[in-house]
Amino acid sequence: MDDVVSIAEHQYFRVFDHVSRCNEIPFNGTNTGSLEGRIAIQDVCVTATNICSQENEMPLLPQLKSMFEAMQTLPTPASDTTPGELREAMHAMLEDHYYSLRTSQDPAGPEKDILIPVQDGEIILRLYLPDDRQSPLPCHIYYHGGGFYLGTLDQSDNTCRALVRELGCAVVSVDYRLSPENPFPVPAEDSYAALLWVAKHAGEIDVDPLRISVGGASAGGNLAAVVAQMARDRSGPRITAQVLEIPVTDFTSNRTLDFAGENIHIGSAKSYAPIYLREERDAHDPLASPLLAASMRGLPPALVMCVEYDQLQPEGEAYAMRLSEAGVQTRYRCWEGQFHGSQMFDKQIPEESSAYRAEITAFLKSMQSATRQASKRC
Repeated sequence: MDDVVSIAEHQYFRVFDHVSRCNEIPFNGTNTGSLEGRIAIQDVCVTATNICSQENEMPLLPQLKSMFEAMQTLPTPASDTTPGELREAMHAMLEDHYYSLRTSQDPAGPEKDILIPVQDGEIILRLYLPDDRQSPLPCHIYYHGGGFYLGTLDQSDNTCRALVRELGCAVVSVDYRLSPENPFPVPAEDSYAALLWVAKHAGEIDVDPLRISVGGASAGGNLAAVVAQMARDRSGPRITAQVLEIPVTDFTSNRTLDFAGENIHIGSAKSYAPIYLREERDAHDPLASPLLAASMRGLPPALVMCVEYDQLQPEGEAYAMRLSEAGVQTRYRCWEGQFHGSQMFDKQIPEESSAYRAEITAFLKSMQSATRQASKRC
C-alpha cells in the first residue's frame, strides 16, 4: 500500500502544481488547531494540497468568469411554482447551458437499470460494467448532485461511464427519491438501501463485496458521506473509500465568502435547505449535516474535493480536517479559480477537468489495489 500511494502522490503533484498554480500544504492528522506538519496514518503519508484562502485568492479562470457572472443573475422562480414545474425548468436550463459544456461519453460496456425495494417504495439503480473485465469487479456507488431536488440517472451517465472506462470497475448510479416530495431523511435512507442491496447481491452483478466505494458531488457528496457514517454506525457493509466532491456537510453553517480582488460576495444561504429539510432541527442531524457527527473515527479513507469560489468550500475543508484529526486516511484538494460544478466543463477547461478526473481515478485505484492486496494476505 505504501508504494501504491506514494507513487500516485508524486504523479498528482507534478500534474496539479502546474495546472492549478498551487503549493502543496501538508495536512496534519493529529494537531487539531493547525494544518501545518505531516503525519503517517496507517503507513500512508496524508496530505492536503491547495488549501484555499481568501487572503491568497486566485482569480476566476478566464474561461469561467462570464459563466459565473451569468449564474448570479438567474431569474427567481415565481412563488406559486410547483416542485414539479421548478424541477422541469431547472433540468431544461442545465441541459441547455451546463451539460452542453461537457464532452459526451459513449457507454464503456453493458448498462442495465435495476429496480430495488426501499422503505415505502422503489428506486432504480443503473449498473455500468466494462466490456473487458476480470471478475469480480470493484464497485463504485455514485450519488448525483442537484440540491436534493434535482438530478437524474441520465444526467449522471457521463460521469459514471468515465469512471468505468478509467477504473475498469463496475459503477452503480442511484436514483434516490427527490425532495420536497420525499424530504429528509428519505434520500439518505434510499442511498444507504442502495449500498445494502449492492453488497447483498454482489455475486449477481459481478461485484466484489469487499471492494465497494461510495462517492458523489454536491448533494451527492453529502449522501456519500452520510452513507459511510450509516454503514459504520449500523454495522453495515465495509466501504473501502469515499470520494466527496464539493460536498454539503453542514446545514447549520453561516459562513460567507468575500473575494475582494474579483468583487465577489458569496452568501451563506442554502436555497435548497427548506426543500430538503422538514424543519429547522433537521439541520443539526448528522444524517443531514455529517460534519456534526460526534465522531469520525472508523470511517473509510476519503478524498475530499472542493473549489475556491463555492459556498461549500469551508465546510468541505472542515470535514476533511475532522476526518484527518480522527485518524482517517484523508486527502483534501481545493481547486483554485473554479466555482461549484465547473469541474465538469471539460470543453471550457479541458486541462483542469482532466486533472480533476485523474485525481479521483488515482485515489480509487490506490484504494482498490490496497484492499485487494490486504484480502490476499488474509
